[in-house]
Amino acid sequence: MQKVGLYALTGIMVFALIFALLPTPGLDASQSGARLSGVQLRLYPPGDPDATWSFRAAEVRNDPLNGLTTLTGITDGRRLLKERVGDKLTGRETLDATLTTPDLTIDDQDIMTTRQARITLVQQCADIDLKGTEQNPVKIDQSQGFSATEAKINSTSMTGTIRDLKMTFGFSILDSSPNSKYSVPLDPTETCRDGKRVPLT
Repeated sequence: MQKVGLYALTGIMVFALIFALLPTPGLDASQSGARLSGVQLRLYPPGDPDATWSFRAAEVRNDPLNGLTTLTGITDGRRLLKERVGDKLTGRETLDATLTTPDLTIDDQDIMTTRQARITLVQQCADIDLKGTEQNPVKIDQSQGFSATEAKINSTSMTGTIRDLKMTFGFSILDSSPNSKYSVPLDPTETCRDGKRVPLT
């Protein structure tokens, strides 16, 4: 099993890009790029400098001509936040969200797309099942949050189905369809504490 860090993966992708640009007769996009098996990688999105993503993937394929990297057989998808004290980083990270999806495509702007996924926002104890279409896939935009044509939310503070959802990683709805059906409990029976649901007494 190969395990590569960001620098190794970047080096391989750069080599693949150079190789793809060499004038080779009969070479098409399906034959270019790199393919790795059994990969553990981390993503450091410039649009969200205090966060990193980590994944394990059975296979990673890179298409340098289109600027796309595709992960399949994903396990252990995580969004980690860098801990700060004042303006200084401590070097520690906290788990902010988990991502469960069979596959994921990452473009050259670090925008991630897939047809369906579950995002769990740890500090809000919120499980969010996201569905998209081929034309409008589930999208994770590092500078904004995530969006989907349909989202089913199960949390201590909100439940229901939201259509055309746009939401931040802080669990704030940026936009949604008026056809959405969700509710906020007036008398909640549980709360979220340290990432776990706790009954209210």
